[in-house]
Amino acid sequence: MRDIDADTSAEVDSRVARLSPQLFSLLFQGCGTERYAEGQHLFMQEDLPDRLYGVVSGTVEISIYSPGGRKLVANIELVQSLVGEIGALDGQPRTATATCLSDCEVVSISRGQLFDRIEKNPPLARAMIELLCARLRWVSAELGDHALLKIEARLAKRLILLSGLLADKEGWIPISQSDLAEFLGATRESVNKTLNHWRSRSLIAIKRGGIRVSDRQALQDIADFEDD
Repeated sequence: MRDIDADTSAEVDSRVARLSPQLFSLLFQGCGTERYAEGQHLFMQEDLPDRLYGVVSGTVEISIYSPGGRKLVANIELVQSLVGEIGALDGQPRTATATCLSDCEVVSISRGQLFDRIEKNPPLARAMIELLCARLRWVSAELGDHALLKIEARLAKRLILLSGLLADKEGWIPISQSDLAEFLGATRESVNKTLNHWRSRSLIAIKRGGIRVSDRQALQDIADFEDD
């Protein structure tokens, strides 16, 4: 494998923690595409890790389950995102479940291949460190939001984020109110009440299985007010 410029190849998108296209290609060079249908799992929480996955197309949900079965959506991974890097790096059981929200194409490498490629290409090591730091910053911010912000501010922040990541050309975010509640660790009733209030104020639009942000600035003001 060829070396690459460390200044340009170690780029990591902190919002969704994904590698630059150049590094993604290097990490998964020679790997065949694997196809998963909507609803299939890449792995389950507590599984023993054997592979690191990279998303080529589609959307993957990362969820955490309590012993009683309660679900919290931790993140949504998009194209060029890595999935399962924690277990692949430390060899410990999976910390979450990875589920395909749509039909997905992924590539994957074994733990042995991962370490071999990191050793042969130092920019990959730097990028993996940056990616893990981005994940930690995301988790830290989420914990802070859960502890310090009311449901309105958390919901506003999440809708703004999802609108930028998942919205179609007409602005619709393909997510149900139940799924949104799981993303926030809130009850469906509290999310439904807030969304209906915002709809009455024309801040959002709602349809079955979808939400559209109509007034992004108003939602940003709600999030910023709670932060202040």
